[in-house]
Order: sequence, then structure tokens, then C-alpha cells
Amino acid sequence: MQIDPSTLSSDALYQLTISLVVPRPIGWISTIAADGVRNLAPFSFFNVVSGAPPIVIVSINQRAGKPKDTLVNILATGEFVVNLVSEHVAQQMNVTSGNYPPEVDEFAVAGLAPASSVKVNAPRVGEAFVNLECMLAEKVRLPDCAYTIVFGRVVWFHIADAILNERGRVDPQKLQPVARLGGGGWYTTLGRLFEMKRPP
Repeated sequence: MQIDPSTLSSDALYQLTISLVVPRPIGWISTIAADGVRNLAPFSFFNVVSGAPPIVIVSINQRAGKPKDTLVNILATGEFVVNLVSEHVAQQMNVTSGNYPPEVDEFAVAGLAPASSVKVNAPRVGEAFVNLECMLAEKVRLPDCAYTIVFGRVVWFHIADAILNERGRVDPQKLQPVARLGGGGWYTTLGRLFEMKRPP
């Protein structure tokens, strides 16, 4: 099969792309509005792009032609928290993916405990095994689409001791990460794990 992207509708192109680029890690982004309302939403157009300094990236689409609350809050405050989604909080993450008005606190809707951060004012998900406190490093509005890319510099790590191995590193089988697949409600957890040594 050969496909010319210019021949597809926006929705068809979106569905095709997200079904091919899988699995995608989920950035469960918590922010706080200028008026103090907490916000929490998952994004699968998310990843890490630098290790030292640690920098993450999240691409945020619009909703009904308007910026999502997450982007509005990040641009207003310059900060956010990335909470990593593990199996034990997958259902709550799904609840926060709903279309809620700005005055709604998704922490409360999902029954999650907001925890205080160290370097930023945005709350973090207390139940998550990993929280990355971030300061806005850069934003880029992509041309010819409604996405804005946000780069966040990680200024503080919160990592649950329970997911560390004997060497003090994160054990992926203890982290139990959840990732996004294609359209619909498809997610995945870790399947078969294998290791390969890189050539010298």
C-alpha cells in the first residue's frame, strides 16, 4: 500500500498516523490556572528529547478551535508537572481525558490526591510513581496545524522507592508503564522484555 498524505482528510490522516506510531508514552500533565484551579490531562504526543539537561516535549492540540486548558495554564505560569502513568492509575488517567470546562478540577473528578511540588506551584499526582516538575523552556506553534509544542526543563524528579532495583535504577517491571496505541480506547502495558547489547 502506498499513501499520499495530501489525498487524505485531516481525520483520516490523524487516525493513520496514531495507528502507526505506537506505543506512545503518556504525559499526564498537571497544571494550575492563574485563578488557582487545578488541571490534569493526558497527552500521548509526548516524549523526552534531552537527557542533560533533562527536557521533555509535549504537543498540544486545540479543542473546538481554542487552546486547551493545559496550554493556557503552561503559558500563563511557565510551569507544569509530567506524571507518568502506571497500570494502577490507568483508569483515573482515562477519566481525566474527558472534555471538562476550565473551572473543573480533574483531580477531584478522578478522585486523585494533589501533592505539593518542590520547585513549581503546579500540583502533582500523589498516586503516580514518577513526577517530573518542569519549567517552560520553549514553545513552538507548528505551521499549518493547530498544535503547539511545549518544551519543559525538568527541575525536580519524584521517584517512588518501590520501583527502584537493587542498583537504584527504575525497574520497568515495577514501574508498569501504560502507553497509547491507535484510535479508540486502545492502550498497552509492557509485553515481553528483552535485552540486546549495543556493538562497540
